[in-house]
Amino acid sequence: MQNRTHNCNELRITNVGEQVKICGWLENVRQVSKNLAFLVLRDYYGTTQVVVETEEIMEIIDSINCETTISVEGTVRERSSKNPNLPTGEIEVVPEKVEILGKCIYNELPFEINRSKEADENTRLKYRYLDLRNPVVKEKIILRSRVIAALRKAMTDEGFLEITTPILTCSSPEGARDYLVPSRNHPGKFYALPQAPQQFKQLLMTSGFDKYFQIAPCFRDEDARADRSPGEFYQLDMEMSFASQDDVFAVIEKVLPPVFSEYGTYNRASEAPFKRIPYKEAMEKYGSDKPDLRIDLTVTDVTDLIGDCGFEPFNNATVKAVVVDNFSETRKFIDKTVADVEVQTGQKTYWFKVDENGVIMGGIAKFLQEKADAIISTLNLKPNTFVAISAGEKLVAQKTAGVLVKTLGATVEGHMDKECYEFCWIVDFPMYEMGEESGKLEFCHNPFSMPQGGLDALLEAEKDINKALELNAYQYDLVCNGIELSSGAVRNHNPEIMVKAFEIVGLGEDDVKAKFPAMYNAFCYGAPPHAGIAPGVDRMIMILAAEDSIREIIPFPMNKSAQDIMMGAPSFVEDYQLRDVHIRIDAKEE
Repeated sequence: MQNRTHNCNELRITNVGEQVKICGWLENVRQVSKNLAFLVLRDYYGTTQVVVETEEIMEIIDSINCETTISVEGTVRERSSKNPNLPTGEIEVVPEKVEILGKCIYNELPFEINRSKEADENTRLKYRYLDLRNPVVKEKIILRSRVIAALRKAMTDEGFLEITTPILTCSSPEGARDYLVPSRNHPGKFYALPQAPQQFKQLLMTSGFDKYFQIAPCFRDEDARADRSPGEFYQLDMEMSFASQDDVFAVIEKVLPPVFSEYGTYNRASEAPFKRIPYKEAMEKYGSDKPDLRIDLTVTDVTDLIGDCGFEPFNNATVKAVVVDNFSETRKFIDKTVADVEVQTGQKTYWFKVDENGVIMGGIAKFLQEKADAIISTLNLKPNTFVAISAGEKLVAQKTAGVLVKTLGATVEGHMDKECYEFCWIVDFPMYEMGEESGKLEFCHNPFSMPQGGLDALLEAEKDINKALELNAYQYDLVCNGIELSSGAVRNHNPEIMVKAFEIVGLGEDDVKAKFPAMYNAFCYGAPPHAGIAPGVDRMIMILAAEDSIREIIPFPMNKSAQDIMMGAPSFVEDYQLRDVHIRIDAKEE
């Protein structure tokens, strides 16, 4: 502590006349004359102005660069020119002694500390220790700490026991690529970093623990996105024995809203119970299984209404419409919106307007004139209304319409309540789907989920592929403001049902035993019904902080290419290290 008496955000007008010692980084120097300068000293807590008035102290200040750490001993006095925007803006410290604690040897910094967010992202990440000195950046990490502490307390108060699960485990088909760790003592064998504690938490339920949680690190070798960090992430992992879907919902609906209300950029959050939307309804009404309920726009199927209007892209297609009333945007805006949606989806979109006189015009209006009255009546179109349209195979038309909803909702004034947190549950996900690449039946979500209807439903699905595709599971997603926070499920704890579920996708009992030996065997010793979920902590904090990039709320994130350019990871290792783990590199240079 260097025996400091106060931090740099602590001194007030009541401290005037006191002898103090403060320590921190020299943020700024404004020299007025040979023996007069104003310094800003910054530490973790804030800033304090220091006024140098002697040549002796000035010599010390002249010899150092900004961002040097120093200690200042002196007297607090009232400022003649106060700064009402600073907590310490009524006082200043007149130093009698300045000591250099840690010298910054560079005359120029990679970026100005207080404007680091304006720098190139790779530069920020390379000098992340400097970036984090920026109070705006640092506050996001402080927020992260407080939110995690609040989540941990809330889960403990709900009777959950915090248990840590292994980091070195076996490779498991979770859906993403594993990070593999070669074994020194077992040549040719590998550990894997867990993509999630999924199997371990289910095994804890079979072990007799009733309510488990942890702030769990997870590792997946997948590409970065704005809301996904490559490499590692954290989730609020939880599981409950003798629990149903409703039990899980009740816990989450009690734990999350207070955290969002207290720590969020906005102080309004959905109250329990959150809206529940079946998956099929979500795709039909919002064009997405991650709907943003802050937006009041929805999707309408107009295939029967205008599918036969003579416009070629509508022939033999599913046609969806998004109706936007009170529309006064320009043609330039419309063209940009259509172009943006095409970039995001790879699909063309179409449009028409109803003008102030109630006449259909613009876009594809010439194909709709014969049906104009029916269109206006059926869609209840008022003057000054814009209609955006997608067309194609059903799922393509739905997803394209979903992008239209989000794009128009965010850009057309009056259709989005931006200052709140809107939660919803997406429920009743399909158990199976046809694989786009394989053309065969595959699990849609989590293979460990309980099918609705149990074994009887699986026996029917086994007979008819259409019934298999209609079969739903007790799977659910938690969505907030259009971002998926979590997937969860009621687990399939019955070995007989588990084997049958895998048989339907072409995997037999031997495959289940080979891929999931511990869980299969544990379930054979009497497993309780159990259910769980795991909201992503990083995404949660990103939403709370109103940040567009998840890297802003992670202390030391990787860049978009999964590189830690500050530490130089991934890196080459020495030959002897490879020999120890029985590895030989045979990579061809690109």
